[in-house]
Amino acid sequence: MDHPKPKVLPAGHPCPSLGRGALEPGSVRFSVPPSISRNSAMVNEPGGHGGPNPRLVDSSIGRESSKVSSRCSKGLLSPERHERLREKIRRRMESGDKWFSLEFFPPRIAEGAPAFISLLDELGAGGPLFIDVTWHLAGDPGSDKETSSMKIASIAMNYCGLETVLHMTCCCQSQEKITRHLHKAKRLGLKNILALKGDPVADHLKDKEGGFHHAVDLVKHIRSEFGDYFDIGVAGYPKGHPDAGSFEADLKFLKEKVSAGADFIITQLFFEADTFFHFVKACSEIGITCPILPGIFLIQNYHSLQQLVKLSKLEVPQQIKDVIEPIKDNNAAICNYGIHQAVSLCQELLASGLVPGLHFYTMNRKEAAIEVLKRLGMWTENPRRFLPWAVSAHPRRRKEDVRPIFWAYRPKSYIYRTQEWDEFPNGRWASSYPPAFGELQDDFPTYLKSKSPKEELLKMWGEELTSEESVFEVFTHYLSGEPNRSGCTVTCLPWNNKPLAVETSLKEKLLRVNRRGVLTINSQPNINGQPSSHPVVGWGPSGGYVFQKAYLEFFTSRQTMEALQQVLKKYELRVNYHIVNVKAGHSGQMMANGHGEDWR
Repeated sequence: MDHPKPKVLPAGHPCPSLGRGALEPGSVRFSVPPSISRNSAMVNEPGGHGGPNPRLVDSSIGRESSKVSSRCSKGLLSPERHERLREKIRRRMESGDKWFSLEFFPPRIAEGAPAFISLLDELGAGGPLFIDVTWHLAGDPGSDKETSSMKIASIAMNYCGLETVLHMTCCCQSQEKITRHLHKAKRLGLKNILALKGDPVADHLKDKEGGFHHAVDLVKHIRSEFGDYFDIGVAGYPKGHPDAGSFEADLKFLKEKVSAGADFIITQLFFEADTFFHFVKACSEIGITCPILPGIFLIQNYHSLQQLVKLSKLEVPQQIKDVIEPIKDNNAAICNYGIHQAVSLCQELLASGLVPGLHFYTMNRKEAAIEVLKRLGMWTENPRRFLPWAVSAHPRRRKEDVRPIFWAYRPKSYIYRTQEWDEFPNGRWASSYPPAFGELQDDFPTYLKSKSPKEELLKMWGEELTSEESVFEVFTHYLSGEPNRSGCTVTCLPWNNKPLAVETSLKEKLLRVNRRGVLTINSQPNINGQPSSHPVVGWGPSGGYVFQKAYLEFFTSRQTMEALQQVLKKYELRVNYHIVNVKAGHSGQMMANGHGEDWR
């Protein structure tokens, strides 16, 4: 299978529409497969500490890089980046690899969106094959609200890089409205739908004239209107749907959904493995051959268990009741039991050979899900990086394999600000102004900003900045990890929402210059031939080597910059630099050794 092949970011080529040149030398990291010469190279982003948002003078300095560029061997990138979900599932089943997926519901209020996105990032780090987002009819799920199902699914796919399945229900909605939702999902790049009947809510009690009454109608409509664009999942009920009349009747309805075009089945929760085994056998006997994923509910407290059982009309087995009832007021004890119960259930399911993967109902909580997956050996602590930066799962960005280094630690911001581009750089930066590259958007939604509340940020950065030195202290405390005067640890900066990267081995030198007013926001040390499997700097296929140039980006005063320019003249052939002064106009002025331009 052919896949895009990353290449070197050529020195001196300007970045399209970013308002400044592509950083020349220090912005490049190399990873060379064994079959490629040492001149073959791939761009990487730094393991430093931040991305740009110039205020004083923003300077980027790096050693000179090679201008030779070669394509790397085929198959470099993860094949899963270019596969449909059903293809990913099929390939995992054929290889015998076990995998998991996770279900979430949208946050209730807009203020909870940043923390929810952080939750997606944290659980996404464990390597789920996909995640799915529920559809709540009462919550305006198809709108552009920060809490809508459509928006959350789009964020998970685009900004968190997760293969995403969007739930969609059809009861009490017109065919026209459902079609609009589907067109919007397609426009956003979403390619997977879990087609459900859904339950009516207080404001939507009556079926709409010309609407759909059952999930099979929705599956047929999707295939009729959109052909094979969407991969479609449907729900299965191991004990039969309570409204179906009988288990056999419900199996017949399930077969109709699969025959109408469903690609896979996710089951409702159950508590005993034999329930699932019986269901799978019954499905096979009536000719259902698509993958069936068991839905695993993590018991985390008494109230959520009672609510879910009420909604699903399921009966909790007596042996579980006997354990839960005496400890129903002890959430910690119930959670520990829930983890033990889920691990035992999953181990029995996996041992059967009938389960391609496990689907977890997380209830938007991470601790229990992570613990269960770790005990099962399915949590990937350090997943292999096929590219050196966070990859978006949007279909239009599949060929993207180059990004400017100064956005290394603000990937969500970069994705948002370039979302309207018709094409994305692959291979090398070309002209600054091709029609495919749009202008860089200036606005940035609050839900993609820091997950820390304002009160916490003020404790980290100070209620009041009384002098330049108080600004310097924010940077030095971030680098050192030592508590500030308020006893608070500075874990983020406005240019980086994460703690200092492990790769930053220049800490003492960075601390020294930050104390003197050179405020570093992005850096990387030089790397010379580390294996691509290295736990910190490694990326790409096994057997390769990583080379990267030293790079530093910082804010400083005009006086310091003028003095530095005099020093840099001594290293004209070894060090390249860009200087941006944002006070010189709307977009600032850029100077560099070798060339300079006004970006207006």
